[in-house]
Amino acid sequence: MDRRTLLKSSGLLLGGLTLGNLVSSVTRASQDNQAASKTANVLITPTKEQPLLLNFNENSLGMSPKAQQAIIDALPQAFRYPDAAREQLIGKIAENHTLKVENISLGNGSSESIQAVIQMAIYQAQKTKQKVQVIVPNPTFNYAELYAQALGVDVVKVPLDNKLAFDISAMKKIADEFAGVSIIYLCNPNNPTATITPAEQIEAWINATSEKTFFLIDEAYAEFVTDPHFRSGIELIKREAKNVVVTRTFSKIYALAGLRVGYAVAHPDLIAQIEAFISIDNTNTAGAVAALSSLDDKTFLTISRTSVDTSRKIVTNALDKLGLEYLPSQANFIFHKVTGDVKTYQNRMKEYFIFVGREFPPATGWSRLTLGTPEEMTTFVSVLNEFRMKGWI
Repeated sequence: MDRRTLLKSSGLLLGGLTLGNLVSSVTRASQDNQAASKTANVLITPTKEQPLLLNFNENSLGMSPKAQQAIIDALPQAFRYPDAAREQLIGKIAENHTLKVENISLGNGSSESIQAVIQMAIYQAQKTKQKVQVIVPNPTFNYAELYAQALGVDVVKVPLDNKLAFDISAMKKIADEFAGVSIIYLCNPNNPTATITPAEQIEAWINATSEKTFFLIDEAYAEFVTDPHFRSGIELIKREAKNVVVTRTFSKIYALAGLRVGYAVAHPDLIAQIEAFISIDNTNTAGAVAALSSLDDKTFLTISRTSVDTSRKIVTNALDKLGLEYLPSQANFIFHKVTGDVKTYQNRMKEYFIFVGREFPPATGWSRLTLGTPEEMTTFVSVLNEFRMKGWI
C-alpha cells in the first residue's frame, strides 16, 4: 500500500509541530553526542486527531519561515503562470551545484523526474530496437520499478547482501550479460535502509561500463549525509558523464513534501531528452518560491540537519539500551530490528497513535522509522521502553 492509499484509508487529520515550537529543543542540543541524547525531555501526547507520523520520511520540523513568507508574498500574483519563478529556481539550483541551467530539469517532486527519466531511457532503447531491462536493488524505493512495469519492461530485483548493502557485483553481472540496454536504479542513501553505497563502488562501475548501461541515481536524502565515503553522482555529471542522471528533492531536508518540487541533474543532451517526458507547467508558484527561499536560508538548513542528528541520537541510544539492532543511518530515518512480528508491532504503535514504517521484504524483521523532531522521538522512545516492559519487543 502506498502512502496516498494509506492516508486515505486512515481517516487522519494531519497535524504536527512547527519550526517555531521546535527550534528551542534543537538549539538546546549539544554538539556532543552524549549531551544530545539527553536534550529532548518534553513528551508530547499523540492523539487520533494529531498522531505521531513516523512512517513516510517527512520532515516534521516544517518548512523554513522564510519559505512560508515567500508563499504568502507570492499569493497576490498566483493568478499568473509560474514561468518567472520556475526560471529563477532552475538558475538557483544550477548555481548551487556549479552547473549550467541546461543541466537541470524541474519535476513535480523528484517522483516525476524519476518517471520521466525511466520513460526517456526506455523510449530511447526501444527507438533503436534494443531490448531493455531495469535493474533495482531489493528492497529499495519502488517508483522506478513501478514506472517501468507500467510500460511492460522487465524489472530485475537484486537482493541486498548479508549486510543489507547493494550487491554491486551481482547487478553488474546481470547488466553485462544482457543483450540490450540496462537501466540501473540506485537510491543513495537507500530507502529503506538509510545507508550509503560508497562513491568508489558506484564510480568504478560507471567508469568501467559500456554505453548500453544507464544509471539513475536517486539522492533524495543526500543533504543529510555526513559519511566521507559518499560523493554525489553530480560530480560525474560535471565530468561530462552521458549515462548518469541524478534526482534530488525539496521534500526531505527542506520540508516541502506537500509542495512537490524536485529536479534531475544530467548532461544537457540528456536533459533535453528528459524534458520531452516532463509535464508542461509542472511547477506551481508556491512550490517554486518556497524552494528558492529555502536554498537561500542556510540557517534553516543547519537547524534541519541538527534536528535530525539530535533525534537520531535519541533513538540510537534507546535502541542500544534495548539491544535492538539497527543500520548506520545517513538519512532522516532509521532501519531497525523488531523483536517479534513487525505488523503486530505496527498495530500496537497505532494504538498509541504512533505510525511507524512497515516491513520491507525480503528484509523481514526490520522496521523503517522516520526521525521526527527531538520531542517526537523522545515520546516514541518512551513508548518503546513501555513496550519492552510489557515484553512486546
